[in-house]
Amino acid sequence: MRRWMMAASVLVASFFCISGVGHAHQERPNILFIFCDDLAYQAMSCYGDERRLLETPHMDRLAREGMRFDRCLVTNSICGPSRAVVLTGKYSHLNGFYNNTNSRFDGSQVTFPKLLQASGYATAIIGKWHLVTDPTGFDYWHILPGQGVYYNPPMIDNGRRVKHEGYTTDIITDLCLEWLKNRDRSKPFLLMCHHKAPHREWAPALRHLGWDNDRKHAEPPTLFDDFAGRSRAVRDHDMGLDRTFTDRDAKLIPPPGMTPEQLEVWNAYYEPRNQKFREANLKGKDLVRWRYQRYMHDYLGCVKAIDEGVGRLLDYLDQEGIANNTIVILSSDQGFYLGEHGWFDKRWIFEESLRTPLLVRWPEVVKPGSVDNHLVSLLDIAETLLDAAGLPVPDDMQGRSLMPLLRGEAPQDWRKSFYYHYYEYPVPHHVRPHYGVVTERYKLVHYYKPDIDEWELLDRQVDPYETKNFYNDPAYADVVRELHAELERLRNEVGDTREPPRSAYGNRPFDGEQR
Repeated sequence: MRRWMMAASVLVASFFCISGVGHAHQERPNILFIFCDDLAYQAMSCYGDERRLLETPHMDRLAREGMRFDRCLVTNSICGPSRAVVLTGKYSHLNGFYNNTNSRFDGSQVTFPKLLQASGYATAIIGKWHLVTDPTGFDYWHILPGQGVYYNPPMIDNGRRVKHEGYTTDIITDLCLEWLKNRDRSKPFLLMCHHKAPHREWAPALRHLGWDNDRKHAEPPTLFDDFAGRSRAVRDHDMGLDRTFTDRDAKLIPPPGMTPEQLEVWNAYYEPRNQKFREANLKGKDLVRWRYQRYMHDYLGCVKAIDEGVGRLLDYLDQEGIANNTIVILSSDQGFYLGEHGWFDKRWIFEESLRTPLLVRWPEVVKPGSVDNHLVSLLDIAETLLDAAGLPVPDDMQGRSLMPLLRGEAPQDWRKSFYYHYYEYPVPHHVRPHYGVVTERYKLVHYYKPDIDEWELLDRQVDPYETKNFYNDPAYADVVRELHAELERLRNEVGDTREPPRSAYGNRPFDGEQR
């Protein structure tokens, strides 16, 4: 049945291309989709974080020349599942990719790249894939195996193992530019440029060591959150700067795979600073503060290389004279904690991991400098790009095209609430499975497995840092009742009403390169 549905969708897409329905062939936009791993909106200066952690001029250019979405949410805040959602336009329980531990992507599914390819697009994905099985729907793929490494990465070039020398972010950008220069210019293109960075363990390029001149980065107000009054699920985590930060995270151990020459430059920067750290013998809050500063230097240094790569790609579009008819999207598989609540990583329904950056530039459609506050999602990407290419959207996709918003319209029937479901437990960070409903102001969350059954209500208007649970506050009784009803409605709407399979939680480690 699944193969029949895929074939039927491809035939429909081909019909739209051949018959001229939608955009004429020469008018169909090119698509450059730049997707980062764990890129926090707080790290991008165009999002105006109060700490002003980093200047990102090329990402800022995208925001200045396009639209910045301020409430783009993910359905399941973890790397592989978010990628599967982008490709299929479906929640994890329908696309079958629940976690990073033992899920495998079913490449026979209908995906938006397959539909674009069938309609005449040249399609390519370069960089991080992280879905275990080989990519389908792409004329060309050149991907990192599993998680990939930051230096001198092994990669898979259309099924052939190769080895590159250099910094992975730069290599991915180089390969993208090479593909663009050699592409079939008779076709519109879809290029998915997928960076490993700034994923843990946040190893910067050698040119960015010391980029901040040992600056003391401003601490988040919740760096020492004690989780008082919160669910046991929130307290019982393993992703804190105080308890989970490894020697490799802290750069007390260099990253793997470096050449002797690279390692010499690396050690020349880190070792004098590491020696001072060892001599100081820091404890408690002082140790957390040191780790936070080291984390910011390294993480933000990784983002700098991405930003430079974005600039190179934008320059190429200008030089080729194709910028006006190219949709450029920059996003991330989820948000990330930059010390908020004392955390790194993602997974939670809380704002820093639920909300991901989304910038869209399309000069022929989008008004420069636009800002949108609607509840949108990575779930909407597939539908949006099919719509932009003039192709029909399969009925079983669950998002919604962003085209009206990109045109500056405000549809009255746009979603006012959003459904979220996270599964992976207990490794690697002991974050309990939970699902919930998100509105502009509230979040109602249910932690349900394996030894817990607790609820939380968050009120972002009263408590923007999300440090309090209002679920049992009598003043919120009506809100709780309304949100329970809305949550039930959403679960039925998206079809997530059955107990997930045991494998959804990733209890059995995957024997391969996924992690």
